[in-house]
Amino acid sequence: MDVGGSHVTAAVIDPDAPGDVLVERDAAVDPHAPVDTLLDQLLGPARVLAEAGAARGWAVAMPGPFDYRAGTGTFAGVDKFRALAGVDLRGAVADRLAVAPQDVRFCNDAVAYAVGEWAAGAGARTGRLVCITLGTGVGSAFLREGDEVSSGAEVPEAGEVHRLTIDGRPLEDTFSSPAIRRAYRARSGVTSTVAEICALARTGDATATDIVDQAAQALGRALGPWVARFAADRIVVGGSIARSWDVIASPLRVGLDDAGRRDGVPVVPVVPAALGSRAPLTGAAVVWSRQPGVSR
Repeated sequence: MDVGGSHVTAAVIDPDAPGDVLVERDAAVDPHAPVDTLLDQLLGPARVLAEAGAARGWAVAMPGPFDYRAGTGTFAGVDKFRALAGVDLRGAVADRLAVAPQDVRFCNDAVAYAVGEWAAGAGARTGRLVCITLGTGVGSAFLREGDEVSSGAEVPEAGEVHRLTIDGRPLEDTFSSPAIRRAYRARSGVTSTVAEICALARTGDATATDIVDQAAQALGRALGPWVARFAADRIVVGGSIARSWDVIASPLRVGLDDAGRRDGVPVVPVVPAALGSRAPLTGAAVVWSRQPGVSR
């Protein structure tokens, strides 16, 4: 299962062939609904698949803040899923989908995305992979041979790029969907989506081009030193903004090159994600096969 802020997708995947999604169902979710309603919405697609007898266990890619081993979250500081704070989600999933609690396993959604791309997408099972997802925020994961690295001097705190700063400001104040939209509205007086702004940049609109270029270059400059510290072999970029890869790729590489000249960052291939919305589903299947069952 892949749980998003306004959607959930459930799929049947063979962990031994994670690139093949055998069947898939999705549904809308109201992240502000009361707990019973929210659980019904989150598990609706999975229940359809479970009733068909299709799954022996469930891996759930969840946004944080969440304790992935315990199967509970606080969701502190985010405007969603407040009703699930402190809920035994492992137990709720097991009870509603008729599986043993140890066959319900959780992983971070950004890590699941990265593992999916590593296993069956643009990551190409490279030794050291940095994967970032660009949308309302900047998600990230640092993988060594497909396993998450979230501590130590070679990665940002908790492996989370969104914690970085650039030019004295939080990175997401410069590069994120809200930041790009705010910058364009301030310059043009027009409210537009990021896709619309990128489309304007594609046609040569000077304001849109300048805003996208500045944001993507800043992202590259912030990310570059960590690419060097991690000794990354490849960078994979996904998320909704990456759908405009033809617009953001060049300035992102310029920012990485700037960091390279300043900090000695080696040239690393930077490629768009290949699996799209199926990346976290694929990654969750891989994570499920690697995690030991957790007793209740």
